[in-house]
Amino acid sequence: MEMSGTARLQGVKAVYFDLDDTLCGYWDAAKAGLRAAFDVQPVPGKTTDEMIEAWAKEFRRFAHELKTSHWYEIYLTQGAITRVQLINETLAAIGMQDPELAWRIGDAYGVERDKRLKLFPESKEVLSALHQHFPLGLITNGPADVQRQEIETLGIGDYFDHVFIEGEMGIGKPHASVMRRAENAVGCKGKEILFVGNSYAHDMLPAIEVGWQSAWVRRSSDVPPSSRTGKPEDKPEDGPSPDLEMNDLRVLIEALVPAQV
Repeated sequence: MEMSGTARLQGVKAVYFDLDDTLCGYWDAAKAGLRAAFDVQPVPGKTTDEMIEAWAKEFRRFAHELKTSHWYEIYLTQGAITRVQLINETLAAIGMQDPELAWRIGDAYGVERDKRLKLFPESKEVLSALHQHFPLGLITNGPADVQRQEIETLGIGDYFDHVFIEGEMGIGKPHASVMRRAENAVGCKGKEILFVGNSYAHDMLPAIEVGWQSAWVRRSSDVPPSSRTGKPEDKPEDGPSPDLEMNDLRVLIEALVPAQV
């Protein structure tokens, strides 16, 4: 367990968490689930590895264009539809049109991913410890139905006083309005709030820009199946540094919870 930055965070009155790859291993589940989906619903003439590569290429384009396309409104509430559309476009890219196969693969991917979704080993310990001292909240991007299912699958809903989901708000991180809405809900602002997340661009930077304290959890597993580098996100050289960096959430207990006398 490693920590850099200040040993203790002062003045924190509320803590918000990101969900995917902060509290749970989403990309690990996604990679294993995607492979399982192409295994159980094979594409004629293509290996699973070839299909994962084709999917990754289409995912990079689809994800880049999503928020400016007509698919975004659908994506906000119904993750399955855009998941299947991405499979449709992946099949089209390899010269195949088979909507029924796309639905079967998309459904299998959703089931297999959820089946493999797990909290990081220390997540419940940390949530339990912090919940005794602070109001806790969750700010997560993604479709409303998928994110609610994740919370249920992981069994963590009772830890959070406030939950903000992109699909329910119609807007997500890194927009400052999301952070301001979270401030209003908890009745705190600025340095009184700590945000804990895995993404520099979507978690750390927006938290820093609205004046919150920030804790960046960095894990070697935080690599999407669409990654070109095979490495986790890094901080730009000229980017502001978060207050805390760690590879294990238990650092938060040391940084936030008063020592027992």
